Amino acid sequence: MIKFFDLNRHDSKIKNYIFKSIKKIINKKNFINGIEVVKFENKFSLYVKSKNAIACSNGTDALTLALKALNLKKNSEVIIPAMTYISTAYSVLNAQLKPVLVDINLDTGLMNLDLVRKKINKKTEVILPVHLYGNVVDLQKLNKIKKKCVVIEDASQAHGALHDYNLKKVGSCSDIACFSLYPGKNLGAYGDAGIITTNNNFLAKKIAKLSNLGASRTNKYEHELIAGNNRLDTLQAAILNIKINQLDKNNNLRKKIAKKYQEGINNSKINKLKYSKNSVYHQYIILTKDRKKFMDFMNSKKIQTSIHYPKAIHEHKSLKHLFKNMKFPMASKFAKECVSIPIDPYLMDSEINYIIKVINSY
Repeated sequence: MIKFFDLNRHDSKIKNYIFKSIKKIINKKNFINGIEVVKFENKFSLYVKSKNAIACSNGTDALTLALKALNLKKNSEVIIPAMTYISTAYSVLNAQLKPVLVDINLDTGLMNLDLVRKKINKKTEVILPVHLYGNVVDLQKLNKIKKKCVVIEDASQAHGALHDYNLKKVGSCSDIACFSLYPGKNLGAYGDAGIITTNNNFLAKKIAKLSNLGASRTNKYEHELIAGNNRLDTLQAAILNIKINQLDKNNNLRKKIAKKYQEGINNSKINKLKYSKNSVYHQYIILTKDRKKFMDFMNSKKIQTSIHYPKAIHEHKSLKHLFKNMKFPMASKFAKECVSIPIDPYLMDSEINYIIKVINSY
């Protein structure tokens, strides 16, 4: 069976370094706000070329903290795409704000910026584009239509991706950007983790306090803000300090696999997603009308596939009441037809060729 993502194979060459690093933390017993957290923040900030990076507990919390730091009025509106992981919508609600959905472009899976323009009103405070699957939203176009809105990028699937218009890394150009560091991400910990980047020093300090019970790390018992506990675990930071060194290499391997898929997959029953020029291909998505039939076929040929994601935001049971009588046809169609095929950076050429051959024979 060709696995969808083989973490053991992915990390085989760095596993011993990770074990040694974890052992050091255990021996030092410096489990909370250890020096490894600061080290990772500095490494990530330098990598992205953002003035600040604030580590936190996970990607959902990263988005929530970013929104809370803006100190917006309750139920201020935040525009998000109708097709994304549910965390994007939950973070808006967790910050006591109102999510406003826009439909997507079917060929990219990304929010339709022409529809964003129509949704902006006096209550709109934030536009939250999602670089879904490592496919990058056109920030240059968004900046021309955003008016006075703050732009917070959900970059949870775009570690190392570049903006096509200026070739700068995602996380360096907007007001705030939020990254998940979930194990299966392009840069993933061995548990939950996240990080936030911003060039705004005031927001960076506030976010850091909001993630640490309202206190700065250097003044533990001075709680200046009412806040939660959303810190990054030191053990996870130690792991990430090693794994970030492999990120560009692994992203380049993903790009090579994606190029082979783009050139090799040729089947009238399959539509390939259109990716931005400098995508990092967190997932490689195809669309097909009878998804179950296709996935069963792939499984019969010993190839694992997955779905990211089976429901659009307005279709989730927990959120339906917020979007009554609203339709987002492109998001619904995408959610019904999307399939993720393997893009593990360490797939062998023989495996890639076999996957292409099987898809073309479907």
